[in-house]
Amino acid sequence: MARVGLVVHEDRPEAVTQATQLAGRLTEQGHAVRRSDDPALEPEAFVDGLNLVVSMGGDGSILRAVHLLDGRPVPVLGVNFGHLGYLTTVEPTAALDAVGRFMEGDHDLETRMMLRMVVGRADGSPEEVDHALNEVVVGRAASSQTIRVGVSLDGAFFTSYAADGLLLATPTGSTAYAFSARGPIVDARHRSIQLTPVSAHMLFDRTLVLEPSTEVVLEILGDRPAACAVDGRDLGPLAEGDRVTCTASERTAHLVTFGGRDFLQLLKAKFGLEDR
Repeated sequence: MARVGLVVHEDRPEAVTQATQLAGRLTEQGHAVRRSDDPALEPEAFVDGLNLVVSMGGDGSILRAVHLLDGRPVPVLGVNFGHLGYLTTVEPTAALDAVGRFMEGDHDLETRMMLRMVVGRADGSPEEVDHALNEVVVGRAASSQTIRVGVSLDGAFFTSYAADGLLLATPTGSTAYAFSARGPIVDARHRSIQLTPVSAHMLFDRTLVLEPSTEVVLEILGDRPAACAVDGRDLGPLAEGDRVTCTASERTAHLVTFGGRDFLQLLKAKFGLEDR
C-alpha cells in the first residue's frame, strides 16, 4: 500500500473532478489518499509519510506541492491541467496509468536544484528563510517607482541596479518569470543561478549566469518601497537596508518522468517550433 497526496488546483473544475476519480480508483486498489484541499488536514498532516505527490494543475501546482513538502524528498508527478506545463509530465487522460507505472517502479526521477533565501532586516527583526524551485524576486512595490538594489557576490560588491526589480532564477525557473524578463533558457538539469534585471534603467541589463555556490546578496538602497516574492509567494515589503541573501539550497525537488525528458523536444513543443 502506498500513501499518495493529491495537490489539486481548486479553481479548475476539471482538475477537481479528475482528482476525485483518481482518489476513488487508488482507494479501491488499497492505497491511502490525501488531498491538499481537504479542510480537515493541516499541511504537516497532509505531507507526512507520503510516498508520492500527484500535482493536478499547472506548473504553479507543482511549485505549491514542493513548498508543502518543505524539504521532504518525496517524488512529485505533474498532471497538466495548465497551459504551458514545463514541469508537468503527463496529460489528464494518462494520470491513472502514470500513477500505476510509478507504483511498479517503471519511472525515472529528475532532480532539480533549488535556492535558499534569507531575508535580513535592517531593523534587527528575526531572519526569514525560504526555498525556491523557480525564482526569488526583489521588485518594486505596486505603487512605487524604480528601485535601487545593490548586488554583492561572495562578499564583494558588484554594482547597484536601477530597475523594476531583480530576479534570481534556477535553471528550472529560466522558463518562468526570468524568460519574460529576457533571461536565457537553461537546461533544467543544469546547476547555476541566473541574476536577471527587470526593466533596468541602465546600460548594463544582461543576465549573469553564476556558479550555484555563489552567495548573492541583494540590498535595498534608498527609501523607495520594494517587495520580495518566492515562487510567486509574497513575503511582504522590503525597506532601506534590508538584504536578501541567496545561494543554492541543500534541498532538491524530485520530479517523476517516464523515459527521461528531451529538453530540446520540450522547447520545440512549448514554443511551437515543430513545423519550422
